[in-house]
Amino acid sequence: MGSPVKRRKQFPGATAYFDRHGKRRWRFRKGGFSAELGSDYGSEDFVRRYEDAVNGHKTRGLIGADRTKPYSVSQLVALWYRSPEFLDLSPSTQKVYRGIVEKFREEHGDKPVRLMQRRHVQSIPAEKAETPTAANNLRKRLIQLMDFAITLDWRGDNPARATKPFRVGGDGFHTWDEDELAQFFKVHKPGTLAHTAVTLMLYTGAARVDAVKLGPKNVRSGKIEYRRQKTQRSGGVLVSVPIHPDLAEVLDKLPKDRPFLATQKGTMRSAGGLGNLMRRWTEEAGLPQCSAHGLRKACARRLAEAGATAHEIGAVTGHKTLALVQRYTEAAGREGMADSAIEELVARLNGERNLANLPKRFVNSATNPKQGKEI
Repeated sequence: MGSPVKRRKQFPGATAYFDRHGKRRWRFRKGGFSAELGSDYGSEDFVRRYEDAVNGHKTRGLIGADRTKPYSVSQLVALWYRSPEFLDLSPSTQKVYRGIVEKFREEHGDKPVRLMQRRHVQSIPAEKAETPTAANNLRKRLIQLMDFAITLDWRGDNPARATKPFRVGGDGFHTWDEDELAQFFKVHKPGTLAHTAVTLMLYTGAARVDAVKLGPKNVRSGKIEYRRQKTQRSGGVLVSVPIHPDLAEVLDKLPKDRPFLATQKGTMRSAGGLGNLMRRWTEEAGLPQCSAHGLRKACARRLAEAGATAHEIGAVTGHKTLALVQRYTEAAGREGMADSAIEELVARLNGERNLANLPKRFVNSATNPKQGKEI
């Protein structure tokens, strides 16, 4: 028997590596060009990505090829869109990140990544300083892009990490208060989609992207259980929330064969569609400052005011870190301490007034315990 014939490499240019989670992945590299191929070697998706990568190498045909220069910001963005870090994000998060990055790319796409300095990174978000939340969101994306540039060996440092975030006056979205909730429910009565949607998000703390997916299949042993989509990259945080009686009353009247917030056709509503409806509903109720995300914060606020700990609130809202949740407990604690302080002040002032109205002999004995006593 002759010696075995050496098997030709099926996908030339494809090499394996392990990501930071220890998962084996594949990428195509040739002549300075790089593209992610996924983790399922030989699958249909792998082959499709490989063919795109080969064609991309031949034509340098990345996203926006006519405006892409080698080692430019635009090419970095194009490669980042194909990276595991980006592809592991939920579709809704990818859409948000693209919206932020593409505006930056349009203005700075032709600039070499290696020449970007800390002062450049600080000045770019500063153009949005009037909207500090937007400026900070752009800064976060630039940090991710520069980290990715380091993995490509385009840079040895991350200038974006040396910058400071912009100070935000509040914590973003307005938190609904009890008067606003009452006003909304006064306009949108039980049985309407608006009433159902707000009740669902208020008593579960679910974000829009999760709320639209909830249905009878998520109800188990008197609880609503689901995995947060925003955390799907790490397996998804499991949330299990006991159903509040007010929510149970609403859910009991809904069909059992479709999502709670289904369309008229019985299909799942999109998160974007729910957001548009929320804007219309709040406008109709005279509450333009209120939003779906504000309901999530209202849920946390209520829990904090009821005495729940940060860990307990996080178990309901599905937060992985307690930094944000801590704000609600601290705010509720400050309010409670303020109430106690005023009550003590009122009691003290009332006591002083009572003393002032007493006959002199009683005032003296009250202020001087030794006086008025028999020896």
